[in-house]
Amino acid sequence: MPELPEVETTRRELEPRLVGRRVKRVVVREPRLRWPVPPELAARLEGRRITGLARRAKYLLASARGGTALIHLGMTGSLRLMSSSDPAGPHDHVDWRLDDGQCLRYRDPRRFGAMLWWEGAPARHPLLSRLGPEPFTDAFHGGWLHERSRGRRAAVKSFLMDGRIVAGVGNIYANEALFEAGIHPGRPAGRISRERYERLADAVRRILSRSIGAGGTSFRDYVRTDGEPGRYQTRLMTYDRAGKPCVRCGAALRGRIIGQRSTVWCPRCQR
Repeated sequence: MPELPEVETTRRELEPRLVGRRVKRVVVREPRLRWPVPPELAARLEGRRITGLARRAKYLLASARGGTALIHLGMTGSLRLMSSSDPAGPHDHVDWRLDDGQCLRYRDPRRFGAMLWWEGAPARHPLLSRLGPEPFTDAFHGGWLHERSRGRRAAVKSFLMDGRIVAGVGNIYANEALFEAGIHPGRPAGRISRERYERLADAVRRILSRSIGAGGTSFRDYVRTDGEPGRYQTRLMTYDRAGKPCVRCGAALRGRIIGQRSTVWCPRCQR
């Protein structure tokens, strides 16, 4: 958390207000994030215009002349646009002060996020080069999942969360997509048919689309760029609902740890 829908929501909200703006000053209050903020970030960005804002998996890619800033929100990060005169809080680690008086502020209480600089093609960055297809592209489909899963004994939930298989599907949406597709999260990935993987690929796209439409899921730290929470948490069917009734059949949902992540499923609806 934040996962693909939260990052895509952030991108869509920032793009019309950020692209075309010139970065007047970069202020780094705390460089010790998951990977240290590079000392050259300010020199590379100051005086340059943001020419594009893209997303790859859970990374935001802000392009400028000469390179790209890679931003990862980690577990508790968020980006907000506000007045440059607004005082910074204790967890506000980086500001991009823009030529219109606004400030793009990066906040991250746990400091598991990142803000890096890359001067090559973004797809060749070590953090991006081995990622699997995006869920909304033609490269992601049931046949791809079926092919990549052959011979795998790992739980299908762990398989689905592997960024080399599909980019950006985290714990929340893996739980939800498996419920939508009727697949038990602990079933070995190599023992699921192509037909069921087709249903799972469709479910992944539907769940992610719904969450993006609702502005993402907010539980603790994630907020949208205007400071408001996402709304999809009210529509979750399994995640964080262990012991509660299934929205389809009424059975008590079960929960356990799979791949070191909390997992919830319906014992009747998911096989």
